Amino acid sequence: MPSKDRGKDDILLGFSSFDGYVNNRYIGVTVGRFANRIGGAKFSLDGKEYSLYKNNGENSLHGGRIGFSRKIWKAESYEEKDGVFIRFELESPDGDEGYPGNLKAAVSYGLTKSNEVVIDYEAKVDAPSPVNFTNHAFFNLAGEGRGNVLSTELKLFSSSYVEVAENLIPTGRLLSVENTPFDFRDRKPIGKDIGALPPSGPSGYDHCYVINGDPGKFRPFAEVYEPSSGRSMRGFTTQPGVQLFSGHGFSSNPGKIGSVYEKYGGFCLETQHFPDSPNRPEFPSSIFGPDRDYSEKVVFVFDW
Repeated sequence: MPSKDRGKDDILLGFSSFDGYVNNRYIGVTVGRFANRIGGAKFSLDGKEYSLYKNNGENSLHGGRIGFSRKIWKAESYEEKDGVFIRFELESPDGDEGYPGNLKAAVSYGLTKSNEVVIDYEAKVDAPSPVNFTNHAFFNLAGEGRGNVLSTELKLFSSSYVEVAENLIPTGRLLSVENTPFDFRDRKPIGKDIGALPPSGPSGYDHCYVINGDPGKFRPFAEVYEPSSGRSMRGFTTQPGVQLFSGHGFSSNPGKIGSVYEKYGGFCLETQHFPDSPNRPEFPSSIFGPDRDYSEKVVFVFDW
């Protein structure tokens, strides 16, 4: 990505080799069948309980042991008037990682002439099943490997967030961000209030925000500005929520072409349904099936 006076930088965290992507867990991946956590690694549908793989303590995270991020997708590239795209397709059979129904997924990624990254998620499943896709890109608008993102300024179009217990499973309450370190309604550095987060939780942001407006309608969810490079990013989506992750799990992780990612080395804005939605009927429904196809859209717009 260009900048006003610093030249070009790669702003996506990643790896220099194919092996890096095969062996990593979630950097840059498409997540499914269900992004984020499902409490107790189980849920019930129509009176039947389904058990999932426990890969996050007692919970199931990002699709289980071999989620969509660990599978081989069919891929086809194509061009349209406004850009270049790749469409990925995957079939997930009934019982895959414990989920019911035969699911056909299609995810397309595009780069347009207007400096937009466009993501379209689609799925059809022949029986009721939780479906929740996201992309797990880590961004550093100063350039990957160029320090941490604590001074990167973020605005979220969100007045409330999903309260979680110590295990990061929702309590069921949606709390106002007002007068809390979770308030990004006005643009501020990601690190400004990070030290004021509850000590019982993670050492950074790993929380789902409720995006203002109606789920299903395309609307803004974030604006990001990086002062040292002058680069900016805006996000729009149809999804109900966005998970802000501040990259606090990095610890001298090898990146691209000799880069090393330290704590807070990148941030994620993962648009998605709320965590543990299959067990929370009060949340927007993440259950899809023969009478309800899954279709969501995300667009990131870049400028400098």
